[in-house]
Amino acid sequence: MSNDSTAKVLFRVPDDDGGATVETLWAVPLGNDCYKLDNSPFYAYGVSWQDTVLAPFDSQEQFSTFQSIVTKSGNRTIRVLFDPPVSPGNTSDQVLQGLVALGCSYEGANPMYISVNIPAFVELQAVRSHLIEHDAQWEHADPTYESLFPDEAQLVNQADR
Repeated sequence: MSNDSTAKVLFRVPDDDGGATVETLWAVPLGNDCYKLDNSPFYAYGVSWQDTVLAPFDSQEQFSTFQSIVTKSGNRTIRVLFDPPVSPGNTSDQVLQGLVALGCSYEGANPMYISVNIPAFVELQAVRSHLIEHDAQWEHADPTYESLFPDEAQLVNQADR
C-alpha cells in the first residue's frame, strides 16, 4: 500500500493498565495536516476506513499523529476474533463470507483477528444479528459500544466498580 501518495498516521489507544497501544494506519495526505484513512483500524476506536482526520506531525512521535476527526466517511468498523482461525470453508470462514454477502469488506491482522468495514449502505443491525446468530466474538469499534448504548455502558461501568 505504501507509495508516494500514502503516509502513516499514528493513533495512541489507551489500555486498561494506564498505558497505550500504538497503531499506525495508512492514509492519503490531503494537505493542511489532514489525511484520509486508507485501511481499517485494528485497535483504534471511533474511526473507520476513508474517514478524514487531522494529524499534525509530532516531533516526539516522529509521525503524523491523530488529533481529531474532520469528516466521517459513513463507514463503520467492527472487529471479530475467530476461533478457530479463518481457513477456507471452515465455520469461521462461513461467518466472514456471510458478512461479505451483506456488503462488508475486511482486513485480517491474522486469521484470528479481523477488522470488518461496514459501508454506509449496510444495516448495522443486520451485521450485529449475523454475528450474534453465529455466536461470534466481536466488538464495536466505530461507532463504539458506549456511543451506541450509553445507558448500558454506564451500568457496566458502575458494576465494575
